[in-house]
Amino acid sequence: MSASPRLDDLRKQLEAAYRRRAWHGSNLRGLLRGVDARRAAFRTQPRRHNLWELIVHCAYWKYAVRRQISGERRGGFPLKGSNWFKRPVEPTEAAWRADLRLLDREHERLMDLLSSLPAGALDRKPAGSRFTVAELLAGAAAHDLYHAGQVALLKRLAP
Repeated sequence: MSASPRLDDLRKQLEAAYRRRAWHGSNLRGLLRGVDARRAAFRTQPRRHNLWELIVHCAYWKYAVRRQISGERRGGFPLKGSNWFKRPVEPTEAAWRADLRLLDREHERLMDLLSSLPAGALDRKPAGSRFTVAELLAGAAAHDLYHAGQVALLKRLAP
């Protein structure tokens, strides 16, 4: 635990949205248990995002929030592009598991950054941002939950 209740609350929000037990039910990572590449690649319509694209999008925004808070330069995300990435490039179980590892890795990197923040950093607006560090972190948790709902629907719709 940190010396800051606000930092602890943000850590709990991010973890509950991503992988820890929460009052609201399923979190993003929990919803991905048992999903295979075929199901992840399912599209409700040809030009709609699939579950696979949603999780890579979530990984990207964890990276983007971390980069914005830390001041890291752009270009550190392992995939070329930004925001939405066409998936699957190669519809194999290995490719699906690699993108799940990317999501886990970006979550861990964001949590590591959070652990290194001094309490006073939460009210700071990073360069180029309209939002404080606290707002960016809370937004990252909300973003995971928003897309978790979409993942839950796509899992039900997939044949």
